[in-house]
Amino acid sequence: MCVSPRLVGRIVGEATPTEFLFVSSKKDHPPRYEYVMVYSDELIDGQVKRVEVLAQVTHIVSRSSAYSENVDFTTLERIYSAGIDDVNVICVARTLGFLYRSGGSSEIRMPRRAIYPGNEVYLAPDELVQEFFSYPEEEGIHIGYLLSRPHIPVYVSLNGFRRHVAILAQTGAGKSYTVGVLVEEILRKGGTVIIVDPHADYVFLGRLKDGTPHPLKERIFVFRNPNSTGRYSEDSLDNVKPYTVSFSDLSSDEIADILEIPERWTNIRDVISKAVSELRKKSCGYSVEDFIGKVEEMARGSSSDAQHAKRALKYVYKLRKIRVFGDVTTSIEDMLQPMQVSVLDLSGLNDASMDYIVYRVLSEVYLKVSTGEYRYPVFVVIEEAHKFVPPKSERRTRSRSIINTIAAEGRKFGIFLIVVSQRPSKIDQDTLSQCNSQIILRVTNPVDQRAILNSSERISESLLSDLPGLNVGEAVIVGQLTKVPVLVKIRERKTMEGGADIDVVGALKRAREELEETWRIMELRASSRIEDSMISEV
Repeated sequence: MCVSPRLVGRIVGEATPTEFLFVSSKKDHPPRYEYVMVYSDELIDGQVKRVEVLAQVTHIVSRSSAYSENVDFTTLERIYSAGIDDVNVICVARTLGFLYRSGGSSEIRMPRRAIYPGNEVYLAPDELVQEFFSYPEEEGIHIGYLLSRPHIPVYVSLNGFRRHVAILAQTGAGKSYTVGVLVEEILRKGGTVIIVDPHADYVFLGRLKDGTPHPLKERIFVFRNPNSTGRYSEDSLDNVKPYTVSFSDLSSDEIADILEIPERWTNIRDVISKAVSELRKKSCGYSVEDFIGKVEEMARGSSSDAQHAKRALKYVYKLRKIRVFGDVTTSIEDMLQPMQVSVLDLSGLNDASMDYIVYRVLSEVYLKVSTGEYRYPVFVVIEEAHKFVPPKSERRTRSRSIINTIAAEGRKFGIFLIVVSQRPSKIDQDTLSQCNSQIILRVTNPVDQRAILNSSERISESLLSDLPGLNVGEAVIVGQLTKVPVLVKIRERKTMEGGADIDVVGALKRAREELEETWRIMELRASSRIEDSMISEV
Protein backbone atom coordinates (compact mmCIF):
# COMPACT_ATOMS: atom_id res chain seq x y z
CA MET A 1 0.00 0.00 0.00
CA CYS A 2 1.38 3.41 -1.01
CA VAL A 3 1.50 5.80 1.95
CA SER A 4 1.34 9.53 1.18
CA PRO A 5 4.21 11.59 2.64
CA ARG A 6 3.36 13.67 5.71
CA LEU A 7 2.88 17.41 5.18
CA VAL A 8 5.12 19.41 7.56
CA GLY A 9 5.03 22.94 6.13
CA ARG A 10 4.81 25.37 3.22
CA ILE A 11 7.54 27.34 1.48
CA VAL A 12 7.60 31.08 2.26
CA GLY A 13 9.62 34.07 1.14
CA GLU A 14 12.35 33.79 -1.44
CA ALA A 15 13.26 30.27 -2.60
CA THR A 16 16.21 29.22 -4.77
CA PRO A 17 17.13 25.84 -6.27
CA THR A 18 19.69 25.42 -3.46
CA GLU A 19 17.86 26.74 -0.37
CA PHE A 20 14.39 27.67 0.82
CA LEU A 21 12.44 28.64 3.95
CA PHE A 22 9.25 27.02 5.13
CA VAL A 23 6.83 27.63 7.97
CA SER A 24 6.00 24.59 10.05
CA SER A 25 3.83 23.65 13.00
CA LYS A 26 4.96 24.80 16.44
CA LYS A 27 4.30 21.38 17.98
CA ASP A 28 5.26 19.16 15.08
CA HIS A 29 8.07 20.83 13.16
CA PRO A 30 10.96 18.69 11.84
CA PRO A 31 14.10 18.92 14.00
CA ARG A 32 17.44 20.19 12.77
CA TYR A 33 19.23 17.76 10.40
CA GLU A 34 15.91 16.08 9.47
CA TYR A 35 15.20 15.38 5.80
CA VAL A 36 12.26 16.90 3.97
CA MET A 37 11.00 16.68 0.40
CA VAL A 38 9.52 19.11 -2.10
CA TYR A 39 8.36 18.60 -5.66
CA SER A 40 9.95 20.41 -8.58
CA ASP A 41 9.34 20.36 -12.34
CA GLU A 42 12.73 19.67 -13.94
CA LEU A 43 13.85 19.32 -17.55
CA ILE A 44 15.02 15.71 -17.89
CA ASP A 45 15.99 14.11 -21.20
CA GLY A 46 14.21 16.86 -23.09
CA GLN A 47 10.98 16.61 -21.09
CA VAL A 48 9.67 18.45 -18.05
CA LYS A 49 9.09 15.91 -15.30
CA ARG A 50 7.99 16.18 -11.69
CA VAL A 51 10.76 15.03 -9.35
CA GLU A 52 11.17 14.53 -5.60
CA VAL A 53 13.81 16.95 -4.33
CA LEU A 54 15.44 16.00 -1.04
CA ALA A 55 16.49 18.76 1.36
CA GLN A 56 17.87 18.91 4.89
CA VAL A 57 16.78 21.24 7.67
CA THR A 58 19.85 23.27 8.65
CA HIS A 59 18.40 25.95 10.93
CA ILE A 60 15.21 26.52 12.91
CA VAL A 61 13.95 29.93 14.05
CA SER A 62 10.81 30.77 16.00
CA ARG A 63 9.32 34.27 15.79
CA SER A 64 6.52 36.18 17.46
CA SER A 65 5.14 39.69 17.09
CA ALA A 66 3.36 39.60 20.45
CA TYR A 67 6.30 38.27 22.43
CA SER A 68 8.65 41.06 21.41
CA GLU A 69 11.81 42.16 23.21
CA ASN A 70 10.29 45.66 23.22
CA VAL A 71 7.41 44.56 25.49
CA ASP A 72 7.82 44.79 29.27
CA PHE A 73 7.44 41.77 31.56
CA THR A 74 4.01 42.78 32.96
CA THR A 75 2.54 43.11 29.48
CA LEU A 76 4.08 39.78 28.48
CA GLU A 77 2.35 38.13 31.43
CA ARG A 78 -1.00 39.61 30.32
CA ILE A 79 -0.44 38.36 26.76
CA TYR A 80 0.36 34.91 28.09
CA SER A 81 -2.69 34.89 30.40
CA ALA A 82 -4.90 35.88 27.47
CA GLY A 83 -3.75 32.80 25.60
CA ILE A 84 -2.31 34.73 22.69
CA ASP A 85 0.01 32.53 20.64
CA ASP A 86 1.29 33.90 17.35
CA VAL A 87 4.57 31.97 17.30
CA ASN A 88 5.82 31.08 13.84
CA VAL A 89 8.37 28.30 13.37
CA ILE A 90 10.54 28.95 10.32
CA CYS A 91 12.86 26.25 9.04
CA VAL A 92 15.80 26.75 6.68
CA ALA A 93 16.37 23.82 4.31
CA ARG A 94 19.41 23.13 2.12
CA THR A 95 18.65 21.31 -1.13
CA LEU A 96 20.54 18.04 -1.62
CA GLY A 97 19.20 17.11 -5.06
CA PHE A 98 16.96 14.58 -6.78
CA LEU A 99 17.57 11.05 -8.05
CA TYR A 100 17.96 10.63 -11.79
CA ARG A 101 17.34 6.97 -12.57
CA SER A 102 18.50 5.38 -15.81
CA GLY A 103 19.31 1.84 -16.86
CA GLY A 104 18.97 0.33 -13.41
CA SER A 105 21.31 2.84 -11.79
CA SER A 106 20.80 6.26 -10.28
CA GLU A 107 22.72 9.49 -9.81
CA ILE A 108 22.02 12.67 -7.87
CA ARG A 109 21.36 15.88 -9.74
CA MET A 110 20.72 19.36 -8.43
CA PRO A 111 17.47 21.13 -9.38
CA ARG A 112 17.80 24.03 -11.82
CA ARG A 113 14.25 25.34 -11.90
CA ALA A 114 12.46 27.47 -9.34
CA ILE A 115 10.93 26.00 -6.20
CA TYR A 116 7.84 28.14 -5.55
CA PRO A 117 6.65 29.80 -2.33
CA GLY A 118 3.38 28.28 -1.18
CA ASN A 119 4.39 24.77 -2.27
CA GLU A 120 4.06 21.94 0.22
CA VAL A 121 7.02 20.59 2.19
CA TYR A 122 6.79 16.92 3.19
CA LEU A 123 8.72 14.72 5.57
CA ALA A 124 10.94 12.69 3.22
CA PRO A 125 9.97 8.99 3.03
CA ASP A 126 12.51 6.52 4.48
CA GLU A 127 12.87 4.76 1.11
CA LEU A 128 13.95 7.97 -0.63
CA VAL A 129 16.37 8.91 2.14
CA GLN A 130 17.98 5.48 2.20
CA GLU A 131 18.49 5.48 -1.56
CA PHE A 132 20.23 8.83 -1.27
CA PHE A 133 22.63 7.85 1.48
CA SER A 134 23.46 4.19 0.99
CA TYR A 135 25.18 2.06 -1.58
CA PRO A 136 24.15 -1.57 -2.12
CA GLU A 137 25.77 -3.85 0.46
CA GLU A 138 27.94 -5.61 -2.13
CA GLU A 139 29.67 -2.34 -3.12
CA GLY A 140 29.43 -0.44 0.16
CA ILE A 141 30.54 -0.77 3.76
CA HIS A 142 28.31 -0.20 6.75
CA ILE A 143 29.69 2.76 8.67
CA GLY A 144 26.70 3.78 10.76
CA TYR A 145 23.19 5.23 10.82
CA LEU A 146 21.63 8.53 9.85
CA LEU A 147 21.85 11.00 12.70
CA SER A 148 18.27 12.16 12.19
CA ARG A 149 16.89 8.67 11.50
CA PRO A 150 18.86 6.10 13.49
CA HIS A 151 16.91 3.21 11.99
CA ILE A 152 18.31 3.90 8.50
CA PRO A 153 21.77 2.36 7.88
CA VAL A 154 24.40 4.25 5.90
CA TYR A 155 26.72 2.35 3.54
CA VAL A 156 29.63 4.35 2.10
CA SER A 157 31.23 3.50 -1.23
CA LEU A 158 34.22 1.16 -1.33
CA ASN A 159 35.23 2.80 -4.60
CA GLY A 160 35.33 6.11 -2.75
CA PHE A 161 38.55 4.97 -1.05
CA ARG A 162 40.33 5.18 -4.40
CA ARG A 163 40.76 8.91 -3.91
CA HIS A 164 42.02 8.57 -0.31
CA VAL A 165 40.22 9.42 2.93
CA ALA A 166 40.98 11.70 5.88
CA ILE A 167 39.47 11.02 9.31
CA LEU A 168 39.71 14.19 11.37
CA ALA A 169 38.58 14.96 14.91
CA GLN A 170 39.74 16.40 18.18
CA THR A 171 40.94 14.05 20.90
CA GLY A 172 38.15 11.93 22.37
CA ALA A 173 35.66 12.49 19.55
CA GLY A 174 35.89 8.92 18.26
CA LYS A 175 38.28 8.94 15.29
CA SER A 176 40.15 5.74 16.28
CA TYR A 177 36.82 4.07 17.00
CA THR A 178 35.71 5.04 13.48
CA VAL A 179 38.90 3.60 11.99
CA GLY A 180 38.16 0.33 13.81
CA VAL A 181 34.73 0.20 12.17
CA LEU A 182 36.21 0.78 8.71
CA VAL A 183 38.94 -1.83 9.21
CA GLU A 184 36.37 -4.41 10.33
CA GLU A 185 34.40 -3.81 7.15
CA ILE A 186 37.39 -3.71 4.78
CA LEU A 187 38.74 -6.98 6.23
CA ARG A 188 35.35 -8.64 5.81
CA LYS A 189 35.40 -7.56 2.15
CA GLY A 190 38.80 -9.23 1.63
CA GLY A 191 41.02 -6.13 1.86
CA THR A 192 44.70 -5.89 2.74
CA VAL A 193 45.13 -3.35 5.55
CA ILE A 194 48.35 -1.95 7.04
CA ILE A 195 47.90 0.26 10.10
CA VAL A 196 50.62 2.65 11.29
CA ASP A 197 49.85 2.66 15.02
CA PRO A 198 52.01 4.97 17.21
CA HIS A 199 49.98 4.42 20.40
CA ALA A 200 48.82 0.77 20.19
CA ASP A 201 45.23 1.83 19.52
CA TYR A 202 44.54 -1.15 17.23
CA VAL A 203 46.50 -4.05 18.74
CA PHE A 204 43.31 -5.78 19.96
CA LEU A 205 41.53 -5.95 16.60
CA GLY A 206 41.90 -9.74 16.79
CA ARG A 207 39.40 -9.84 19.68
CA LEU A 208 35.72 -9.06 19.91
CA LYS A 209 34.43 -6.60 22.51
CA ASP A 210 33.82 -9.39 25.03
CA GLY A 211 37.43 -10.58 24.69
CA THR A 212 36.66 -13.68 22.63
CA PRO A 213 38.63 -14.29 19.41
CA HIS A 214 37.55 -12.53 16.21
CA PRO A 215 36.27 -15.02 13.59
CA LEU A 216 39.16 -13.83 11.37
CA LYS A 217 41.71 -13.73 14.19
CA GLU A 218 44.25 -15.70 12.16
CA ARG A 219 44.19 -12.92 9.54
CA ILE A 220 45.04 -10.14 12.03
CA PHE A 221 48.69 -9.63 13.09
CA VAL A 222 50.61 -7.21 15.28
CA PHE A 223 54.15 -6.36 14.14
CA ARG A 224 56.39 -4.73 16.73
CA ASN A 225 60.08 -4.01 17.12
CA PRO A 226 61.89 -5.72 20.04
CA ASN A 227 63.22 -2.30 21.12
CA SER A 228 59.68 -1.05 21.70
CA THR A 229 58.71 -0.75 25.34
CA GLY A 230 55.13 -1.01 24.08
CA ARG A 231 51.90 0.13 25.64
CA TYR A 232 50.92 -3.48 26.28
CA SER A 233 53.09 -6.49 27.07
CA GLU A 234 53.60 -8.97 24.27
CA ASP A 235 51.96 -11.69 26.37
CA SER A 236 48.69 -9.72 26.43
CA LEU A 237 48.47 -9.58 22.61
CA ASP A 238 47.63 -12.13 19.93
CA ASN A 239 49.54 -13.04 16.77
CA VAL A 240 52.57 -10.86 17.52
CA LYS A 241 55.41 -10.92 15.00
CA PRO A 242 58.76 -9.10 15.24
CA TYR A 243 59.52 -6.26 12.87
CA THR A 244 63.26 -5.74 12.49
CA VAL A 245 65.72 -4.67 9.82
CA SER A 246 69.12 -6.36 9.53
CA PHE A 247 71.60 -3.52 9.25
CA SER A 248 73.92 -5.66 7.13
CA ASP A 249 71.14 -5.94 4.51
CA LEU A 250 71.32 -2.20 3.83
CA SER A 251 73.33 -0.92 0.89
CA SER A 252 75.70 2.01 1.34
CA ASP A 253 73.26 4.24 -0.58
CA GLU A 254 70.39 3.21 1.73
CA ILE A 255 72.50 4.07 4.78
CA ALA A 256 73.40 7.45 3.26
CA ASP A 257 69.76 8.14 2.45
CA ILE A 258 68.69 7.21 5.99
CA LEU A 259 71.29 9.67 7.31
CA GLU A 260 70.04 12.30 4.82
CA ILE A 261 73.48 12.78 3.28
CA PRO A 262 73.04 14.65 -0.04
CA GLU A 263 74.22 12.87 -3.19
CA ARG A 264 76.59 15.73 -3.98
CA TRP A 265 78.58 14.94 -0.83
CA THR A 266 80.45 12.20 -2.66
CA ASN A 267 83.42 12.03 -0.27
CA ILE A 268 81.25 11.22 2.75
CA ARG A 269 79.21 8.73 0.72
CA ASP A 270 82.48 7.09 -0.39
CA VAL A 271 83.48 6.64 3.27
CA ILE A 272 80.20 4.83 3.94
CA SER A 273 80.64 2.70 0.83
CA LYS A 274 84.19 1.67 1.80
CA ALA A 275 83.14 0.88 5.38
CA VAL A 276 80.30 -1.37 4.14
CA SER A 277 82.61 -3.05 1.62
CA GLU A 278 85.26 -3.84 4.24
CA LEU A 279 82.71 -5.18 6.72
CA ARG A 280 81.19 -7.47 4.10
CA LYS A 281 84.58 -8.94 3.29
CA LYS A 282 84.96 -10.07 6.91
CA SER A 283 81.39 -11.13 7.73
CA CYS A 284 77.99 -11.57 6.09
CA GLY A 285 76.36 -10.10 9.19
CA TYR A 286 77.37 -7.00 11.12
CA SER A 287 75.66 -4.54 13.44
CA VAL A 288 75.25 -0.78 13.65
CA GLU A 289 78.03 -0.66 16.25
CA ASP A 290 80.33 -2.65 13.94
CA PHE A 291 79.68 -0.09 11.22
CA ILE A 292 80.23 2.89 13.54
CA GLY A 293 83.45 1.26 14.79
CA LYS A 294 84.69 0.84 11.22
CA VAL A 295 84.09 4.51 10.38
CA GLU A 296 85.81 5.52 13.65
CA GLU A 297 88.76 3.35 12.68
CA MET A 298 88.92 5.07 9.27
CA ALA A 299 88.77 8.47 10.99
CA ARG A 300 91.84 7.56 13.11
CA GLY A 301 93.86 6.57 10.05
CA SER A 302 96.41 8.59 8.13
CA SER A 303 94.94 8.17 4.66
CA SER A 304 93.19 10.89 2.72
CA ASP A 305 89.89 9.34 3.77
CA ALA A 306 90.49 10.14 7.46
CA GLN A 307 89.21 13.71 7.23
CA HIS A 308 86.16 12.64 5.26
CA ALA A 309 85.52 9.88 7.82
CA LYS A 310 85.66 12.41 10.67
CA ARG A 311 83.05 14.50 8.88
CA ALA A 312 80.95 11.38 8.27
CA LEU A 313 80.91 10.44 11.95
CA LYS A 314 78.58 13.26 12.98
CA TYR A 315 75.98 11.73 10.63
CA VAL A 316 76.82 8.09 11.36
CA TYR A 317 76.24 8.54 15.11
CA LYS A 318 72.59 9.32 14.31
CA LEU A 319 72.11 5.61 13.61
CA ARG A 320 72.09 4.97 17.36
CA LYS A 321 68.80 6.89 17.60
CA ILE A 322 67.14 4.56 15.11
CA ARG A 323 66.56 1.55 17.33
CA VAL A 324 64.98 -0.83 14.85
CA PHE A 325 67.88 -2.98 13.70
CA GLY A 326 68.04 -6.70 14.48
CA ASP A 327 69.55 -9.91 13.19
CA VAL A 328 67.07 -10.43 10.33
CA THR A 329 64.93 -8.27 8.06
CA THR A 330 61.17 -8.80 8.27
CA SER A 331 59.85 -9.47 4.79
CA ILE A 332 57.17 -7.12 3.51
CA GLU A 333 55.42 -10.20 2.11
CA ASP A 334 54.47 -11.05 5.72
CA MET A 335 52.33 -7.89 5.79
CA LEU A 336 51.00 -7.98 2.23
CA GLN A 337 48.48 -10.79 2.18
CA PRO A 338 44.88 -10.79 0.90
CA MET A 339 42.22 -10.42 3.60
CA GLN A 340 44.79 -9.54 6.26
CA VAL A 341 45.23 -6.71 8.76
CA SER A 342 48.81 -5.90 9.79
CA VAL A 343 49.07 -3.53 12.76
CA LEU A 344 52.48 -1.85 12.95
CA ASP A 345 52.71 -1.23 16.70
CA LEU A 346 55.17 1.66 17.18
CA SER A 347 54.29 2.41 20.80
CA GLY A 348 57.33 3.04 22.98
CA LEU A 349 59.70 3.89 20.12
CA ASN A 350 61.28 7.31 19.74
CA ASP A 351 60.26 9.58 16.86
CA ALA A 352 63.34 8.78 14.76
CA SER A 353 62.67 5.04 14.97
CA MET A 354 58.97 5.41 14.17
CA ASP A 355 59.76 7.65 11.23
CA TYR A 356 62.27 5.20 9.77
CA ILE A 357 59.97 2.18 10.13
CA VAL A 358 57.10 4.01 8.41
CA TYR A 359 59.42 5.20 5.64
CA ARG A 360 60.78 1.70 5.04
CA VAL A 361 57.47 -0.20 5.23
CA LEU A 362 55.56 2.20 2.99
CA SER A 363 58.44 2.36 0.48
CA GLU A 364 58.41 -1.43 0.22
CA VAL A 365 54.61 -1.50 -0.08
CA TYR A 366 54.72 1.09 -2.86
CA LEU A 367 57.43 -0.85 -4.72
CA LYS A 368 55.58 -4.17 -4.50
CA VAL A 369 52.23 -2.75 -5.59
CA SER A 370 53.46 -0.30 -8.25
CA THR A 371 55.53 -3.01 -9.99
CA GLY A 372 52.62 -5.43 -9.98
CA GLU A 373 54.27 -7.94 -7.64
CA TYR A 374 51.29 -7.57 -5.33
CA ARG A 375 48.06 -7.52 -7.31
CA TYR A 376 45.43 -6.58 -4.72
CA PRO A 377 44.31 -3.22 -3.28
CA VAL A 378 46.14 -2.14 -0.12
CA PHE A 379 44.56 0.20 2.43
CA VAL A 380 47.17 2.10 4.48
CA VAL A 381 45.93 3.70 7.72
CA ILE A 382 48.27 6.38 9.09
CA GLU A 383 47.24 7.21 12.64
CA GLU A 384 48.68 10.41 14.14
CA ALA A 385 49.49 11.51 10.57
CA HIS A 386 50.82 14.88 11.77
CA LYS A 387 53.81 13.00 13.21
CA PHE A 388 54.87 11.73 9.80
CA VAL A 389 53.73 14.42 7.34
CA PRO A 390 53.94 17.77 9.16
CA PRO A 391 53.98 21.00 7.13
CA LYS A 392 57.29 21.55 5.33
CA SER A 393 57.83 24.76 7.27
CA GLU A 394 57.83 22.95 10.63
CA ARG A 395 60.21 19.98 10.34
CA ARG A 396 61.44 17.28 8.00
CA THR A 397 60.65 13.59 8.21
CA ARG A 398 61.88 10.67 6.13
CA SER A 399 58.37 9.31 5.72
CA ARG A 400 56.94 12.54 4.26
CA SER A 401 58.19 11.88 0.71
CA ILE A 402 56.80 8.35 0.41
CA ILE A 403 53.46 9.32 2.00
CA ASN A 404 53.12 12.24 -0.43
CA THR A 405 54.07 9.93 -3.31
CA ILE A 406 51.33 7.48 -2.31
CA ALA A 407 48.88 10.37 -1.91
CA ALA A 408 49.66 11.64 -5.40
CA GLU A 409 50.18 8.39 -7.33
CA GLY A 410 49.18 5.43 -5.15
CA ARG A 411 45.59 5.26 -6.37
CA LYS A 412 46.82 4.45 -9.91
CA PHE A 413 48.30 1.22 -8.59
CA GLY A 414 45.83 0.37 -5.83
CA ILE A 415 47.28 1.88 -2.64
CA PHE A 416 44.69 3.89 -0.75
CA LEU A 417 45.50 6.15 2.19
CA ILE A 418 43.35 6.65 5.28
CA VAL A 419 44.94 9.64 7.03
CA VAL A 420 43.95 10.07 10.68
CA SER A 421 44.70 13.06 12.92
CA GLN A 422 43.35 15.29 15.68
CA ARG A 423 45.34 18.23 14.28
CA PRO A 424 44.54 18.73 10.58
CA SER A 425 46.31 22.10 10.69
CA LYS A 426 49.54 20.21 11.52
CA ILE A 427 49.38 17.96 8.42
CA ASP A 428 51.14 18.84 5.18
CA GLN A 429 48.48 20.31 2.89
CA ASP A 430 49.86 18.38 -0.12
CA THR A 431 48.77 15.17 1.60
CA LEU A 432 45.51 16.42 3.09
CA SER A 433 44.32 17.96 -0.19
CA GLN A 434 44.74 14.59 -1.93
CA CYS A 435 42.15 13.05 0.40
CA ASN A 436 39.00 13.60 -1.63
CA SER A 437 36.76 12.22 1.10
CA GLN A 438 36.63 13.28 4.74
CA ILE A 439 35.02 11.71 7.77
CA ILE A 440 34.97 14.60 10.22
CA LEU A 441 33.93 14.21 13.83
CA ARG A 442 33.78 16.93 16.49
CA VAL A 443 36.29 19.75 15.83
CA THR A 444 36.16 22.98 17.84
CA ASN A 445 39.61 24.49 17.18
CA PRO A 446 39.13 27.34 14.64
CA VAL A 447 42.60 26.78 13.14
CA ASP A 448 41.83 23.12 12.51
CA GLN A 449 38.41 23.98 11.14
CA ARG A 450 40.01 26.38 8.67
CA ALA A 451 42.57 23.73 7.63
CA ILE A 452 39.70 21.33 6.90
CA LEU A 453 37.88 23.96 4.87
CA ASN A 454 41.02 24.79 2.87
CA SER A 455 41.77 21.14 2.12
CA SER A 456 38.42 20.24 0.60
CA GLU A 457 36.14 21.74 -2.01
CA ARG A 458 33.25 19.73 -0.59
CA ILE A 459 33.22 21.32 2.86
CA SER A 460 30.98 24.38 3.03
CA GLU A 461 30.88 27.06 5.71
CA SER A 462 27.50 25.73 6.84
CA LEU A 463 28.85 22.20 7.28
CA LEU A 464 31.88 23.61 9.06
CA SER A 465 29.61 25.35 11.55
CA ASP A 466 28.04 21.98 12.40
CA LEU A 467 31.31 20.42 13.61
CA PRO A 468 31.43 21.86 17.16
CA GLY A 469 27.86 20.66 17.78
CA LEU A 470 28.59 17.02 17.05
CA ASN A 471 28.57 14.55 19.94
CA VAL A 472 31.12 11.75 20.42
CA GLY A 473 30.77 9.22 17.61
CA GLU A 474 28.84 11.55 15.29
CA ALA A 475 30.42 12.54 11.98
CA VAL A 476 29.99 14.50 8.78
CA ILE A 477 31.00 12.48 5.71
CA VAL A 478 31.76 14.28 2.47
CA GLY A 479 33.42 13.39 -0.82
CA GLN A 480 33.41 10.31 -3.00
CA LEU A 481 32.56 8.00 -0.11
CA THR A 482 29.01 9.27 -0.28
CA LYS A 483 26.64 10.67 -2.91
CA VAL A 484 25.95 13.82 -0.91
CA PRO A 485 27.26 15.09 2.46
CA VAL A 486 25.72 13.06 5.25
CA LEU A 487 25.56 13.24 9.05
CA VAL A 488 25.92 9.82 10.69
CA LYS A 489 26.18 8.13 14.04
CA ILE A 490 29.08 5.69 13.71
CA ARG A 491 27.91 2.13 14.27
CA GLU A 492 29.00 0.11 17.27
CA ARG A 493 32.36 -1.60 16.90
CA LYS A 494 32.57 -5.37 17.05
CA THR A 495 36.25 -5.46 18.00
CA MET A 496 38.03 -4.46 21.20
CA GLU A 497 39.56 -1.00 21.50
CA GLY A 498 43.19 -0.52 22.41
CA GLY A 499 43.19 3.24 22.66
CA ALA A 500 40.28 4.01 24.94
CA ASP A 501 40.86 6.63 27.65
CA ILE A 502 41.72 5.31 31.08
CA ASP A 503 39.08 5.27 33.82
CA VAL A 504 40.60 7.91 36.11
CA VAL A 505 38.13 7.27 38.95
CA GLY A 506 38.72 3.53 38.83
CA ALA A 507 42.50 3.91 38.56
CA LEU A 508 42.64 6.22 41.59
CA LYS A 509 40.44 3.83 43.56
CA ARG A 510 42.83 0.96 42.80
CA ALA A 511 45.77 3.15 43.88
CA ARG A 512 44.08 3.86 47.23
CA GLU A 513 43.26 0.18 47.77
CA GLU A 514 46.82 -0.81 46.91
CA LEU A 515 48.24 1.74 49.35
CA GLU A 516 45.80 0.73 52.10
CA GLU A 517 46.82 -2.90 51.62
CA THR A 518 50.51 -1.89 51.90
CA TRP A 519 49.80 0.01 55.10
CA ARG A 520 47.87 -2.94 56.52
CA ILE A 521 50.78 -5.30 55.84
CA MET A 522 53.25 -2.83 57.39
CA GLU A 523 51.09 -2.56 60.52
CA LEU A 524 50.86 -6.34 60.82
CA ARG A 525 54.63 -6.68 60.47
CA ALA A 526 55.22 -3.93 63.06
CA SER A 527 52.77 -5.59 65.45
CA SER A 528 54.47 -8.95 64.91
CA ARG A 529 57.90 -7.48 65.69
CA ILE A 530 56.56 -5.96 68.94
CA GLU A 531 55.10 -9.32 70.00
CA ASP A 532 58.37 -11.12 69.17
CA SER A 533 60.29 -8.54 71.21
CA MET A 534 58.00 -9.00 74.21
CA ILE A 535 58.33 -12.80 74.04
CA SER A 536 62.14 -12.61 73.88
CA GLU A 537 62.21 -10.33 76.94
CA VAL A 538 60.12 -12.83 78.87
